[in-house]
Amino acid sequence: MENETVFVLLAGGKSDRMGVDKGLLKYKHTFWILEQLNRISKTSVKTVYIGLGYHSLHYFDAISWFKTALTNDEDYQGLKIKTIVNPTPELGSFSTLQTVLKNINSGCDVLVSPIDVPLLNTDELNKIIAAKNNIVMPNFEGKNGHPIKMGASFWRKLVSLNVSEENSRLDLQIKKVNPEEISIIKVKDASILKNLNTKTAWISFLNEEEK
Repeated sequence: MENETVFVLLAGGKSDRMGVDKGLLKYKHTFWILEQLNRISKTSVKTVYIGLGYHSLHYFDAISWFKTALTNDEDYQGLKIKTIVNPTPELGSFSTLQTVLKNINSGCDVLVSPIDVPLLNTDELNKIIAAKNNIVMPNFEGKNGHPIKMGASFWRKLVSLNVSEENSRLDLQIKKVNPEEISIIKVKDASILKNLNTKTAWISFLNEEEK
């Protein structure tokens, strides 16, 4: 039976500190965004929404089928890929998330992660996917990270928020949730805490991967 959790990969930022679109960084013999999709393909997830914004044309030039996926689902490594472009990326990542959520079946659970957080190992990622609650978050040594799983009753409320208001942030909305509706999954993979938004952080990450 097809898994009811869909993945949202946010890649709509300006990447000022990195100096190049993070998803188009070279990782081994592929682009970083394709490596992230490769990692998702090893889980029970079957559908991925890619949220683009700034420099979406760069992505279309580098990976031509991303443009096709705007109107037709594309198959990649067994995944059904859809790309969504946020017309107002200057409003921030929450705006990109909102734009994507508006295109998702309202009954699905949603697993969300920014492009600059490396996806953790398959076994622990599947534990997050399998957990049942309104919010599911991985935790490494006392710190929560990504990806975050959101139940439909939670994320549907995000769609109607005014993105210009101060509380229109995912972390602040999660803080409003009853603790009983939040599941914390302890993991041994520190990837959930990484933030690859500078060249220094990227090089350090690549060096770790080679060990």
